[in-house]
Amino acid sequence: MRKLGFAGLLATLSLFVGTCAHAEEINVTDLTGKTITLQKPAERIIAFPVPMASMVIALDQSADRLIAAHPEAYSAIEQGILGEFFPKAKALGTGILAGGAAQGSKPNVEAIAALQPDLVLQWAHAGNDNIAPLVNAGIKTAIVVSGDDDTYVQQSLTMLGQAIGKPDRAKMINDWHNDVIGKLQAGLKSVAEDKKPKVAYFFYSVDKLWTVGNNYHDGWQIQLTGGRNAAADIDKWKQVSVEQVAEWNPEVIFISTFEEKASVKRFYDDPVLGLTDAAKNKRVYQVPMGGYRWDPGSAESPLGWMWLADILQPDLFNFDLRAEVKAWYPKLYGQTPTDKQIDAILRMDMNAGAKGYERFATK
Repeated sequence: MRKLGFAGLLATLSLFVGTCAHAEEINVTDLTGKTITLQKPAERIIAFPVPMASMVIALDQSADRLIAAHPEAYSAIEQGILGEFFPKAKALGTGILAGGAAQGSKPNVEAIAALQPDLVLQWAHAGNDNIAPLVNAGIKTAIVVSGDDDTYVQQSLTMLGQAIGKPDRAKMINDWHNDVIGKLQAGLKSVAEDKKPKVAYFFYSVDKLWTVGNNYHDGWQIQLTGGRNAAADIDKWKQVSVEQVAEWNPEVIFISTFEEKASVKRFYDDPVLGLTDAAKNKRVYQVPMGGYRWDPGSAESPLGWMWLADILQPDLFNFDLRAEVKAWYPKLYGQTPTDKQIDAILRMDMNAGAKGYERFATK
């Protein structure tokens, strides 16, 4: 056998190391079809799209890879159960928006670059003015394209699974999503439209009422779970007046937890909104918040769909939601919530007295 000299040995070792390094490269396909090449699984991720922060945590079963997130994602972590499961997540950086903003998607590129992220996630609808500065700064940026059903959520989970080297976990979660969608569609197959209650949903409701149409995820899941969206004709999202809501006269009203002061009392006590069928029949509910809010798409969306179906079609569906939470939270987050924590997730205090809500109480 030919003996290698010292220089030859070094060259061989260099080739071996280079080959190994190249073998660790990961090609991530974002939702625009663009490929981002990472030298290794992303260890430092920044998320502008609000639900993506909780998706990263669910896929990794830790908050170690998430170094900064949108302020509205941080508020969900702080107020919800992820802050209890992963105290480290409550120390995330939130100064990624220009000018210290609390909403929007305009990046503070200098602050982001200083954090040395391996990957930044940004919304497509943020526009090129809020994407190009990140790309031009040499920051690897994956784009998330929002959609009107669960497809973009599953694509996002697949993309993030690729990015952190855990595609099998992404598939496991996506399979769960599709399984629950199938059960809901099968259960509602023979339900006539006039047997579906008219629903109004508001992601902001404290001072102004903002709702969504059917061509947006929250409108789609109202249909998925057995309701009719009162705002079906609205394009994407829109602010509406109390008079418009009164004209719709929804049978069921859902409000989000995006605003800390959001309360069902807003609808019961209002002289106009209090006259809607929903208010008169005690069918105003605040949407739960677990690892993330249950109204936008997220890793745990199936739990939100089961909750909606139990409320909208109580004679048709009877999911044991507390058991589902206890079964799926260990799979998502590696931890099982207590009954007290599940009470907080389901907003048992806020929704106390709402029609049919006793079904979600501890048995």
